[in-house]
Parts: sequence; structure tokens; C-alpha cells
Amino acid sequence: MANKLSVVFAALASSTALFAANANAEATLDKVMKQGYVQCGVSAGLPGFSNPNAKGQWEGLDVEFCQAIAAATIGDKSKVKYIPLTAKERFTALQSGEIDVLSRNTTWTLHRDTSLGLNFTGVNYYDGQGFMVKKDMGIKSAKELDGAAVCVQSGTTTELNLADYFRVNGMTYKPVVFDTAPQTSKGFDSGRCDVLTTDQSGLYALRLNLKDPNSAVVLPEIISKEPLGPVVRQGDDQWFNVVRWTLFTMINAEEFNVTSANVDKLAKESKDPNIRRLIGLDGPKGKGLGLKDDWGYQIIKQVGNYGESFERTVGEGSPLKIKRGLNALWTNGGIQYAPPIR
Repeated sequence: MANKLSVVFAALASSTALFAANANAEATLDKVMKQGYVQCGVSAGLPGFSNPNAKGQWEGLDVEFCQAIAAATIGDKSKVKYIPLTAKERFTALQSGEIDVLSRNTTWTLHRDTSLGLNFTGVNYYDGQGFMVKKDMGIKSAKELDGAAVCVQSGTTTELNLADYFRVNGMTYKPVVFDTAPQTSKGFDSGRCDVLTTDQSGLYALRLNLKDPNSAVVLPEIISKEPLGPVVRQGDDQWFNVVRWTLFTMINAEEFNVTSANVDKLAKESKDPNIRRLIGLDGPKGKGLGLKDDWGYQIIKQVGNYGESFERTVGEGSPLKIKRGLNALWTNGGIQYAPPIR
């Protein structure tokens, strides 16, 4: 009987601990509002996504998403504390509560979505893994890389994809592993390896940091699906919804051509119910999210819509000059699509 009672008490203690953990998790929005800023986990330095500029200011697609969350919740896009994390550190930092959201070119996978106590809130960049080689090697295809030394970042899906690709194609390779993207790039630049592999967007970003960017070429093969997106802890539906609908608001704003430049005019003149709901004049407004009614307006006014952010950080208006491709709206041949705000 004593053993049975011990099992019962242990189960009750476990349930109580789980309930307490969930109760604490529910307080993320309250925590953000109380501290007055969003703690956002970003990369240790990846141009176009999250990288400090010459003035030490963080910029990039993932950085601007952090700013959009701050605009929606606090009403001020500058209220963000950026915490640079390696691929190995990122999930632990989120699980432990060191950060409120992870916005760090992170691939959505089954394992990560179900086994780490985390939830992906959407996709802010559709990507795929590729390879970069020195131009003077004369290599035109990844199928010519048998026996190559390959620079790769540890703690990423890139490692597994690399192993799978070479095994399936009957090739061998020597992995040269680094902890961060900048270290991986330097290893490639210094000749530690023949090939650098990561998400294709990352290849274009890292190529900018080479001593001679024109010395390297990105091969045509895409060997994986890499849907990149923001991540939050499980057990906090309110915060999950805030982060998810921040992304959906930016995408919807582009679809209805609401920009940082015209949102004030549209707020005064537009009769379109979609636009009026988007900026909080009609419709569900902010109550369901625990936010002020103008949360959508603040995102668009202070940060802009998805297209604006994409173009200045990684698109044609940026040094990376990446074409929209899959990241174009569904109405323009891409797959970016957001549920309606109504």
C-alpha cells in the first residue's frame, strides 16, 4: 500500500509541477509588458537576417520581426533586447525563459515542434539548403563534390541534410564543423574546406563577408526544405497567438497594399473592411490577444508590411539582392499566405 501511495503522491507532485510550469508560461505577455521590452533571441551574426551593423545596431529580417512584436505589444519597436545565440544555444535559451521569442533563421521540423517543448508560429522565410564553392575549382554541380571537405555549422538541420545527401548520392566527404555562421564562413575563406553548406539565403549572406565575394559561387542544387520561422514556448497560447498574428498582420498588410507610408491616410479614408480590421478600426480589434486595438496599426506604421521588410533586409533593395521566389505572396506566384483578420 505504501508503494502505491508513493506512486500516487509522485504523480500528483508531477501534475502540480506541470500545472505550475504552464501557469508561469501563460505570463509571457504580462512579463513583457512589465519589463517594458521583448527579449528576442537572434543569430550571432548573419547579414540580412540578424546582424549588427557598423554602428552596432541590430538589423535584418528576423530583427525587424522582433521589432514588430515590440510595436504590437509595447507600442514601440525599439523596445527589444537582442540576445545573440549560437545554433546549439538557441533552444535552451527559449526553454529556460532567457528569451521570450526566438527569431533566428530556424527551420521548422517535426522533432523541434514536438519534442522540445516549443511551438513554431509560422514561416517568415521559405528556404532550402545549398552549397558554395570557390569559383576557381570549376565545379558546376554538387554531384561533383565527392571527397570534398565541407564546412558546416554544428547544432543545425544542415548537418543531417548534408549526411543524407552524400549518402544517397554515393559520395563521401570530410565535415569541418564550427559553432557559428561567421566561424564557418572564415573557415571556408581561409581554405579549411572546399565547400560551405547552409541555407541558400545564408550562403548569399556569408559570401558578402568573404575577402573577395566574387571568388565564390553558389551551386544550383537545393537539397532540402527549410521553412524558417519564429519560435515560442509551448503552454502559452496567448503569447503564441500574439507572435503568430504579428507575422500574419505583416503578410496581410502587403496583400492589401497597406504600407508604413500610406497607413495614416488609409486610416482616415479607407472604407475597405479588410483594411479597417487590419489597423484596428473595426472587427476583432485587440481584445482577443490582450493588446490595444491599434496593435496592427503600430506594426505597419513602425516596421512596415512583410514586403517592405523583405526588400530592405534580404531583397532587391539590400546587398543580398535575393528574389522573392517562394516568399512572394500567393497572389504573385509565391506561397506566403496569411489567414484573414476578421
